[in-house]
Amino acid sequence: MEDINNYINSNKDRFINELIDLLKIPSISADTAYSHDVLETAKAVEKSLINAGCDNAEICETKGYPVVYADKIIDPNLPTVLVYGHYDVQPPDPMNLWDSPPFEPVIKKTEKHPDGAIFARGACDDKGQFFMHVKAVEFMIKNNQLPCNVKFMIEGEEEVGSDSLAGFLEANKEKLKNDIILISDTGMISNQNPSITTGLRGLSYVEVEVTGANRDLHSGIYGGAAPNPINVLAKMIAALHDENNHITIPGFYDKVEIISDEERAEMAKAPFDLEEYKKALDIGDVHGEKGYTTTERFGIRPTLDVNGIWGGYTGEGAKTVIASKAYAKISMRLVPNQDWHEITDLFTKHFTSLAPKSVKVKVTPHHGGQAYVTPIESDGYQAAAKAIEKTFGKSPVPQRTGGSIPIVALFEKVLESKTILLGFGLDSDAIHSPNEHFGVWNFLKGIETIPYFYKYYAEMKA
Repeated sequence: MEDINNYINSNKDRFINELIDLLKIPSISADTAYSHDVLETAKAVEKSLINAGCDNAEICETKGYPVVYADKIIDPNLPTVLVYGHYDVQPPDPMNLWDSPPFEPVIKKTEKHPDGAIFARGACDDKGQFFMHVKAVEFMIKNNQLPCNVKFMIEGEEEVGSDSLAGFLEANKEKLKNDIILISDTGMISNQNPSITTGLRGLSYVEVEVTGANRDLHSGIYGGAAPNPINVLAKMIAALHDENNHITIPGFYDKVEIISDEERAEMAKAPFDLEEYKKALDIGDVHGEKGYTTTERFGIRPTLDVNGIWGGYTGEGAKTVIASKAYAKISMRLVPNQDWHEITDLFTKHFTSLAPKSVKVKVTPHHGGQAYVTPIESDGYQAAAKAIEKTFGKSPVPQRTGGSIPIVALFEKVLESKTILLGFGLDSDAIHSPNEHFGVWNFLKGIETIPYFYKYYAEMKA
């Protein structure tokens, strides 16, 4: 593995240019207008895996967008690592907030990325991160240093809930059989303080619709008499939290995992600068559930947030109208023991009960997933920790994060495999936001670190 740095130095320009080519394709899974681009991205991923040296690579059809599968089996008796990632990306909106076009990648230096960062939609989430694995495996194969078997499963629907994955896993258990699953779709505390994600929150995502009159109404003639769905929706949403920012849905907290004071004290040892956090977000103060620190709020506590709200006239100038309908998209991040199906039902019942008789309410569930925690005593975690220590020069901090990867809990249920979340992004990389980016240093450090995971994991399983 000592040759990895020489290999990176000799090929880093090629690695970056190949990633840039991948980032140019607008693989937006949420918008059917980009279906062709999503499929083209799958073909590009398949080609990259073949070029990396995989023996088998194929595009596997699903009821939605395809899964790209590839493998390199050197000895059936050796352990097998399954690498998961996704080639679809979030919509780039709002476009006017991008400093450069989202699908025309550029490299710019930043305060946190003095070596430069690649600015593009998907740079960190997740094209840049899964591509690290492709290049790391390329190094191991071409230098005859792959110590165990490897399989790739790169999907195209993660950003819309991975709806096709359950059926694909059930139908391909043997093909996907593995000893450990390795994912880089998370981040770390900082380049100076590496961490490994040990927990992910679950997710319930819904859309709500409030309907008043059977048509838009003149606000002068009907104002004060007919129901205004936008006003009603605003009050209903406000009622979902109390004065302590506690979620008011009955039963919502019944199964929430209780974290001991001792474990909370251990979590508090992770480096976190509240003032720097507020400065980076340009906010006057933090906001959240009373009784918990900022890191606890986004790591171990469930949340409910409005992700979008609309209705009525929003164009230029004025239009005095009472809209017939108002809408909102709402996500709930969940913690271990909370079942997303159950939480969705609880939300639906409660939200509907908040509506006055003057309006009709419709709740449409979109997608969700279960929370996940990986044990730090496992061989997989220990191998990842040793790999980080080797390349960063210090031991990583185990950290629970607020994000959700719905497929992780499903992996354990269907494939009976543990997952290691070895991410190299930073919180400041603006995933899901305008000006998403991924540090060049982080991209190359991932390529350097991943082969050591294989080395140490194979040694532990020998």
